[in-house]
Order: sequence, then structure tokens, then C-alpha cells
Amino acid sequence: MINKLVLANLGHRPVRTILSVLAIAVEVTMILTLVGVSYGTLDGTARRARGVGADIMIRPPGSSILGLSTAPMTEALVGLVARQPHVAIATGTVIQPLSGFDSITGLDLDPFSKMSGGFHFLQGGPFQTDQDMIADEYYAREKQLHVGDKLQMIAHGWRVAGVFESGKLARICVRLPVLQELTGNPHHLSQIYVKADSPDHIQELLSGLRQKLPGYPIYTMEEFTSLLSINSVGLLRNFIGVVIGVAVIVGFIVVFMAMYTAVLERTREIGILKAVGASSSFILSLLFRETLLLSILGTVTGILLTYVTQWLMQHAAPASLTQETVYSWWPIAGDIAIAGALLGAIVPGIKAARQEATEALSYE
Repeated sequence: MINKLVLANLGHRPVRTILSVLAIAVEVTMILTLVGVSYGTLDGTARRARGVGADIMIRPPGSSILGLSTAPMTEALVGLVARQPHVAIATGTVIQPLSGFDSITGLDLDPFSKMSGGFHFLQGGPFQTDQDMIADEYYAREKQLHVGDKLQMIAHGWRVAGVFESGKLARICVRLPVLQELTGNPHHLSQIYVKADSPDHIQELLSGLRQKLPGYPIYTMEEFTSLLSINSVGLLRNFIGVVIGVAVIVGFIVVFMAMYTAVLERTREIGILKAVGASSSFILSLLFRETLLLSILGTVTGILLTYVTQWLMQHAAPASLTQETVYSWWPIAGDIAIAGALLGAIVPGIKAARQEATEALSYE
């Protein structure tokens, strides 16, 4: 009986029902999209780091996991590291941030190719001159670049020499000395990659490098990629918490307004129910079930909308933002939406339950 009343009430006011469902759906989509982009960005960074083929990474003192000063380490460190026991290859890179989420990386192609196995080019080939650059397939697609195209970056003219398969080091690469000069950091590096002569010697090499270079963050690649998680990046974790808080407030306000309006619209209906013997708990149950159904519908719609945002990012900005589908967050986002909606229904529900039958029947 009560479930039929709930469905009838929602069907009788389709516009309000649709708007309430969409508002809750936007709340869920906002949470899942932010989480998906965070996971996608971190996983993409980890995947490109693993694609280097290195066993150990050396970073500048005081650098964060995701951020780097442009090039604070002297290039002489590469030679020092290369002379250590059990080092097969050592090479350094320079990273220069560009606008938005983009950055450009300078590398020494020969040692990098030996370490990683080289780039797999889909178009063109490696850079041959100081004006050449190579880009991965996603950056080339986003910027609509092809071999031979020219563009300006960091006050320098570049020609696209090749487009390579994504998953190695960076999205845009140029010659190391060229980027060092352009950024005003000759003979300096952002980070150093090291490959051991045998997997059995990685831990021994790691210990030796930490003794040789105290103060430098030095990780195995497994350690570094394991740090690329939301729980390890405090700023990102806090940002997600703030956005979830905002989403809960939005959902609370929307449901509160919808339920409060529904109570006013149905004052006479509530009076009739009370006149025929409906208790206050029955009225509360009616409103809370209606809210719960709206929340479930909104959650399902919000989950479906995340596939729309994922498609938009894949086609509009494939190199800048990567959104993953994080299934473990579906029930979390749903619980958040339902909790916020039920909180929003408390005050209207109490108002409805406290109405006297005679006053409700005389309401105009």
C-alpha cells in the first residue's frame, strides 16, 4: 500500500521528480568524475614511469611526489651514479611545465632508448635536429598534430618529428640540451633514472646510492609508483574531501526544498491520511521512502552520467585528463547521496508528521 502511494506521488509530479533525480545524479557524477580523474591521472603517471624501464629513480631534495622544480640537480650526478657498482645505465631528464596539465620533457635519446627499449613510433621517427619534438598519440590527437606540423612552445619553434605510442616517460619529448638552454638550466636535471645490471642487485644498488647521496629521495620504481595513490597525495585527498562535502550540501539543499515543497503541496492529502487513521510514523515512512527512491534513481542516473563525462574527456582532452571507472566508489557515492537526501527530508518529514488532521483539511 505505502509503496503504491510513493510511486503515485512521484508520478503525479513528474517535473519535480525529474529535477530531484537529476540534482542527486549531478552530485553522484561530480564525486565519481573527480575520483575517476584523480585515479586516472595518477595511474597514467605511474604507467609512464614504469615504461621508462628503470629500476631506480633519483629526485631532487625536498621535491614532492608529483611536483618538481624545473632542474635543480647537477648533470654531474649522472656520471657519479653511472660509476657505482651494478649500474648498467643512468640517464637524466628535464621537465618543464606548460599551460594547464601539460609539460615538456628533455631527454638523451640514446641511453633512454637502451633503458626503455625505445619509442614505438606510429608516425615519423625520433628527433634529428634541435627544432624537432616528438609527442605521444593522445597529445597529438588532442592538439591535432601530424608529422611535419610546426608549433610554438616556451618561446621556441618546434617541428613534430614523430608521434609515438603512449606509455613511456612523457607526452612531449625534445633533446635534453635544447630544453636545458631554453629553461636557463644548462647542465642541470629534474630527475635521474637508473637501471641495474641485474634484478638481484637492485636493493644493494639502492642502499649504496642512498649512502652516496644523502638527502636525495631515491626510490625503486615499484616504491615510487606505489606512492602515486590518492591516500599518499595529501593535497589531492583533501581536495576530494572538500568536493564531496560540497556535493553533500548541494544534495541536502535540493532534497530539502523538494520535500518541503511536497509537504506543502500535499497538506490536504496528509490531512486525509490522518483522518482515516494514518499515524505520524506512517507519514514519515511515506516521505522517507519517497526520498530513498529518488536517491536510488539519482545514484543510478549519476553513475550512467559518468560514462558521458568519461567519453567527453577521451575525445576533448585525451592528453590532459584521464578518467577511470572506479567501481569501488559507486557504493560510496551512492551512500553519500542517500545520506544527504535523507538528512534533507528530516525537517519536512517532521513538519508533515506534526500536522493536525483538522488544520490540514482546512488548508487552502
